[in-house]
Amino acid sequence: MAAYDKSDLERRMAGALEALKHDLAGLRTGRANVSLLDPVTVEVYGAHMPLNQVATVSAPEPRMLSVQVWDKSNVGPVDKAIRSAGLGLNPIVDGQTLRLPIPDLTEERRKELAKLAGQYAEKARIAVRNVRRDGMDSLKTDEKKGVYSEDERKRHETEVQKLTDSTIADIDAAAAAKEKEILGK
Repeated sequence: MAAYDKSDLERRMAGALEALKHDLAGLRTGRANVSLLDPVTVEVYGAHMPLNQVATVSAPEPRMLSVQVWDKSNVGPVDKAIRSAGLGLNPIVDGQTLRLPIPDLTEERRKELAKLAGQYAEKARIAVRNVRRDGMDSLKTDEKKGVYSEDERKRHETEVQKLTDSTIADIDAAAAAKEKEILGK
């Protein structure tokens, strides 16, 4: 049986692109949005969990986020996770509620967020290249097993490379659009 599966590679590359879009949605552009805290993971109960699994996040005002922690013992870890997430937010603890004022975006902060968007895009590119490598390896394995001839393997490798190039172009376009939005240009 052939180990190479083009549809699986397409699915995995599309997943990397979707993950990037999700991460980019979490970068703020000046208004409070609950998706800002999507990339935050909290270490509680001996595991890393998404913030929305230990607290309720809401945006009661245009420039304020509110995080209602369900378990009082998790307030400290949630506070620490938000501060260390690199989002430039400093929670104000009020019992089991954390208030996050959204500061105005300074030019320096805009540049930091654009740099963070670039880092997210690079992670997505690396994920796509890893999928490409897996596909190429499975093609070589299939060739050794006699599933494909050398010509067939090369033809499939060309398809994998075209898919990779297309997905990376989509990643670059998404990152460029977000940087333009953040920098206000």
